[in-house]
This record gives sequence, structure tokens and C-alpha cells, in this order.
Amino acid sequence: MPKISDSVKRHNRLIGEIDSLYHEAALKFGLSDTELKILYTICYVGDESPLTEIRRLTGLTKQTINSGIRKLESQNLIELENSTPKTKNVRLTDSGKILANRTAMKLLEIETRIFESWTPEEVQIYLELVERFAVELKSQMKEI
Repeated sequence: MPKISDSVKRHNRLIGEIDSLYHEAALKFGLSDTELKILYTICYVGDESPLTEIRRLTGLTKQTINSGIRKLESQNLIELENSTPKTKNVRLTDSGKILANRTAMKLLEIETRIFESWTPEEVQIYLELVERFAVELKSQMKEI
């Protein structure tokens, strides 16, 4: 078995810690991880988002997204609307907007404050490196 570098170990530990923090936030908000990711993504995009965009931005499976959507819809927090015969938009209801403001928007505000506390150069370097990692990972995953 090949040796795993300390950088890979540190990177994976940090990703795990960050994922755990978002999971803890979901629990504090009384939401599942999936529900929080859906609300977060809708807030990120606007009050309404194409269902395909939610799938793309969250990286969750179609089945997982659909289960979360059904639960949020049953609680009258979101509505599904046909935008074309083949595509649907997910829109926050008034109740959903209230919930999103006290949950997902809080996370977006925290993330914004963190980036605003960094210099523009630090933000640029961080984002460029994360993007580069994602592009290289996607490229090399094709070889698997």
C-alpha cells in the first residue's frame, strides 16, 4: 500500500472537521444535513432555484435531494413549480424564508464574515488553490 502524505492526511482531517461543523449546525437548527444543504443552496442562489442547480451545487444524489425536498414540501417550507415540462424550480414559501433566515442565512453570514476578515490576497489565494485542487481531482478521477 502506498504511503499517504501528511498533506493528504491534514487536508482530509480539515475537510472532515468542516463537514462536522456543518452537521452540528444542522442539528442545532433541528434539520437534517440534506434539508440544511437544500435551504442553504436556495439562499445562495436566491429565493428560488432550479432543482438541477440544487443537485449540482450540493453534490447529493437525486434520491437524497428528492427525499429532502419532499420533507421540506410536506412542512410547507418550499414549493415545487414547473418551469418547463422537464424542469422544476424550488421556491421558499413565506415560512421557508423565515426558517432559512434563521438557519442557512446564518451560515452564509458566518462564511462571509470569515472571508471579510481575510485580506483580499488571502481570499484569492485560498479560492485559487481550492479551485485548482478541484479541477485536478476531477481530471485525475477520469483515470480511475
